[in-house]
Amino acid sequence: MFKKFLLLFVVIGSLASCKTEYEKIRSSNDPVKILQAAHDNYEKEEWYTAQTLYELAIPFYRGKKEAEDLFYRFAYTHYYLNEFILSAHYFKTFSTSFYNSPRREECDFMSAFSNYKLSPSFKLDQSHSQKAIDAFQRFVNTYPTSDRVALCNEYIDEIRAKLELKAFDQGLLYYNMKQYNSAIYSFESMLKDFPSTSKGEEVRYLMIKAAYDFAENSVYEKKSERYQTVINNLKKFNKKYPTSKYKRELVTIENDSLSKYTKYKS
Repeated sequence: MFKKFLLLFVVIGSLASCKTEYEKIRSSNDPVKILQAAHDNYEKEEWYTAQTLYELAIPFYRGKKEAEDLFYRFAYTHYYLNEFILSAHYFKTFSTSFYNSPRREECDFMSAFSNYKLSPSFKLDQSHSQKAIDAFQRFVNTYPTSDRVALCNEYIDEIRAKLELKAFDQGLLYYNMKQYNSAIYSFESMLKDFPSTSKGEEVRYLMIKAAYDFAENSVYEKKSERYQTVINNLKKFNKKYPTSKYKRELVTIENDSLSKYTKYKS
């Protein structure tokens, strides 16, 4: 029992000593000691402590030769702590502040990658996804011969697939909520933004269904015009997808639309 208490006392004393040493350095106002302690903690992967000390050291080293390595490591502490909004910012700041640095390419990539790490599920807001695409594209344009270009293109394709799924989900949501005109507009925007989508046939099918349901629920004066829209869209669909799996259902919609168009037109 005595040995346990002694061990506990030693551990507490050691922790108190370490804390005191850190506090001494932190409050020393000695830039050399602070920077060295920041580097030591960085090497030990004590990211939060290193970050705090780097932040204290920054004002002392602006414009000096040590600044480049200091800012580089400071940006990475945010990345390793999963503070990706800040790491995106500080990697970009490094790139603009140290334009001739051999680390500039790496930091431009890491700024884009930080935004990629913030890209959420397709059901959520995709502003960081778009920022990541823009940043990766800028990287490709700025460093066309970089070994990282292929990786950037992979990430762009991955994020665009997520944005495509988001656009489809948005159109489907409008349709299920019976907001047919909004569904049509949303699906049209999707086809414009993602012309090579694998969901093209399904999207155009849903647009016809939305247009038909829109016509069905329209006021009398608008029915003829809106059934005509359904018929026109069906002609385009049948030409593009002559063997569509939706053909049987669309034949029913087409026959009904032709009949009602004639009825309301007269």
